[in-house]
Amino acid sequence: MKKVLLVIFLSCLFITGCNKYNQKNIVSDLNSKIKNGYKLTGELTVVNNDETYNYQVDVAYKKDDYYKVSLKNNVNNQKQIILKNNDGVYVLTPALNKSFRFQSDWPYNNSQIYLLDMLINDIKRDKKITVKKNKDNIIVETKVKYPNNTNLNKQKIVFNKNLKLKEVSVYDKNGVEIMNIVFDKVKYSPKLSKEDFTIDSVITNKEETTSKTSSLEDVIYPLFLPAGTKLTKEERIKKQNGERVIMNYDGEKSFLLVEETAEAFNEFTVIPTSGEPYQLMDTLGIVNSNSLSWTSEGIDYYLVSDVMDREEMIEIAQSINGTISVK
Repeated sequence: MKKVLLVIFLSCLFITGCNKYNQKNIVSDLNSKIKNGYKLTGELTVVNNDETYNYQVDVAYKKDDYYKVSLKNNVNNQKQIILKNNDGVYVLTPALNKSFRFQSDWPYNNSQIYLLDMLINDIKRDKKITVKKNKDNIIVETKVKYPNNTNLNKQKIVFNKNLKLKEVSVYDKNGVEIMNIVFDKVKYSPKLSKEDFTIDSVITNKEETTSKTSSLEDVIYPLFLPAGTKLTKEERIKKQNGERVIMNYDGEKSFLLVEETAEAFNEFTVIPTSGEPYQLMDTLGIVNSNSLSWTSEGIDYYLVSDVMDREEMIEIAQSINGTISVK
């Protein structure tokens, strides 16, 4: 009888240990694991309408607010990097030898699918999370905060039984998966120095080059326009090393759209600007209160409006998803 009771007691201890994870314990244990930082690599998939975009993602985080996120488009191999250090936030495009620099609350102003400390924040602030355990995984479901895309409302975070991050999925209000990242390498508290988060460390190791394009053969127009808004003027302008097209859309939701051939700088150039990084289709964009800019397939885009909010501008930009022919 004593042996039976002992087995039952030990079984209860085992079960309790395996199922100890709740909101408080997960946050506490993860914070302990990443107290000095972390490194992650994985593959990110983003769905926009019927288009799917894939990226190789490399993330490094060091305590005291140092971040480096590298996003490499798996189709065109273009790499962009979000870098945060004591000097500010940068969005770098090494192939064009340029970077935008701005003062921003990134990454704290949004949920971030590929930043573990931001996932911890989501877990911490959601009072109604669900935690499920099975033989191999701990699955946490939380609300998300994407102010520029309010259609996104929840995420599923999958850890292994030792709380090593495995996968994150973000869903819209209809339960459709819009973003997914599967991690293949996860290292908690690695050795990182401040020098790993400098611009010099990025441009020294750059690999890509961008071929120069001189003119736009075709112009890609937005597939989505607000009701009552239409194209009223289009102007093509020759630049010293390329071409620019300016389009005026008038109506209750008026805006200006510029498309021009992108130009690589001879020397690495930092361009001060305002806004924050935004994952836009096949590239990183910069969004602020009245404008959105991005580079895709060798073309620079700039969309500006005094009457639309960010979400409306992003909806228009995401409908410009064709490929521009260049010559």
